[in-house]
Amino acid sequence: MRDTEIIEMPAADLLFSPSGCGAVLVDSCQSVFSPSVQRKFISLARALEADQQISEVVLGVNNLLVMFDPLVSSPSAIEQLIQSLWLYPDALPSAPQVVEIPVSYGGEAGEDLAMLAEHAGLSIDRWVDYHSNATYEVACVGSMPGFAYLTGLPAELAKPRRASPRAQLAKGSVIIGGAQAGVMPCTAPSGWHAIGRTDVDLFDIQRQQPCLLLPGDQVRFLVQEVAS
Repeated sequence: MRDTEIIEMPAADLLFSPSGCGAVLVDSCQSVFSPSVQRKFISLARALEADQQISEVVLGVNNLLVMFDPLVSSPSAIEQLIQSLWLYPDALPSAPQVVEIPVSYGGEAGEDLAMLAEHAGLSIDRWVDYHSNATYEVACVGSMPGFAYLTGLPAELAKPRRASPRAQLAKGSVIIGGAQAGVMPCTAPSGWHAIGRTDVDLFDIQRQQPCLLLPGDQVRFLVQEVAS
């Protein structure tokens, strides 16, 4: 069990906001992102998904949108349910799924790598070592189908997103933005920095589980090559 990784946060530290007549947004009162609190939100989401009162849950970063049928339940009843589950959450699995993603660093697909290494005061090879030796955790999935927000980026590598987003960033681009890492599941606009590419498909509607990465999963990036 991962009890040591989950902080004891009382339900009073949750902020409830109505979202229309059939949804409640649950936020952490903490102003700074906490991986431990995020894991509790993941556990809360899984527990709520099994409750017949709940029609859908959408996991965010240290928050959760809970949707229900207002003809069947009420915001106050849903809030009480959430408070009870938050106080006694199910622990996440002791052995989370670990997904390995091979990466070709640098080159045309990783055009920001040299700039990021210079910003961090590291050689390109050292920057790649930092990135590939870290273990990342999926905080949530959103923004586009299959896009996983990954925590665990070494602090030395963090850099704010681009002031001017690119009009297109190719599918399979391995990226960082601020203190997070990710992989583009499709070609789309993005303000994140491109450091390489992978052939791993993060989203495939033909799979039984279309999203390769789910909240709570761990990710390791494997070095295939480093282009100058």
